[in-house]
Amino acid sequence: MEKKILIIYTGGTIGMTEEFPGGPLIPFDFYNIVQHLPELQRFDLKIDVAAFPNPIDSSDMQPEIWQNLAEIIVQSYDDYFGFVILHGTDTMAYTASALSFMLQGIKKPIIFTGSQLPIGKIRTDGKENLITAIEIAASEFQQKPIIQEIAICFGSKLLRGNRTYKHSAEGFDAFESPNYFPLAEIGVHLQFHHGLLLRNDNPFQPQLKLNTNIGWLKIFPGINPNSLNNFKSNHRYDGLILETYGNGNIPQLPWLIQGLNEIHDSGTIILNISQCTQGSVNQNLYKNAKELEDSGILSGWDLTAEAAVTKLMHVLGNHSDQKTRSIQLQENLAGEMTIKRDLH
Repeated sequence: MEKKILIIYTGGTIGMTEEFPGGPLIPFDFYNIVQHLPELQRFDLKIDVAAFPNPIDSSDMQPEIWQNLAEIIVQSYDDYFGFVILHGTDTMAYTASALSFMLQGIKKPIIFTGSQLPIGKIRTDGKENLITAIEIAASEFQQKPIIQEIAICFGSKLLRGNRTYKHSAEGFDAFESPNYFPLAEIGVHLQFHHGLLLRNDNPFQPQLKLNTNIGWLKIFPGINPNSLNNFKSNHRYDGLILETYGNGNIPQLPWLIQGLNEIHDSGTIILNISQCTQGSVNQNLYKNAKELEDSGILSGWDLTAEAAVTKLMHVLGNHSDQKTRSIQLQENLAGEMTIKRDLH
């Protein structure tokens, strides 16, 4: 049977072309993609396209759109070997992370890609990224997809989606995965690192609910009590991302520790992540973090900020019991973090 790949176009820089040479940029018609990219005819594939009727800038991305994307994949899951999602770069890591939690147990590739230059530009990186993403989505071993997870294909690397963040607004290698090696190197050959690929024995069970009633507090020198006001009493959040120094440390300010305890005791789950892009939170390493551990604040280990916020939305949206929520946040649900409980 002919292998089928579904391209889902959401918007972003990759989807722009010049109305005429040197003219203004207009949205690319992805329904006629083969006319614009005849190279795709060389694939032994049937490529279908599902395009958003109103392409969106990635800075306008919202959780409701993540749910729409997930629903498209769920509804089309049995019809396609793999999926390629074209997305703006600014929030691509957020969307890839969100889908990794919403579509746990997936056994097919969902490959995100985009570009730094519009596909209609002569020097675009969009063509190579798109062609490579399709090739990766169609790659198989023993009649099964090589990639069975959500990944980002960009520049010279294939990265796990929920391990990734955008580190450059200029470079063609715009994304990095600071705490997990690339799933594949993209060069003359596609070199898959099979030992790093996600394999899940659990059944594919979509969980599309999200709870966006969360807050975000970043620790900084000079932080004052007003910073906690939005997270107390009259502004009850279900979850709070606490972005701390280094291995999870905070300054020893009595009002800060007391305020965090009050927020936690009110029923808000607090997840501690590091401001460092590389490394891991360890709340048992230093005294300045130990008080957080003793207060019941959860370690986010080496979660990226993008994975932390989307995982928190996912867990809060699909579980109502506080104990279950805490357990889920400390579990590695979709390859998003490395747990090192023996650190001391």
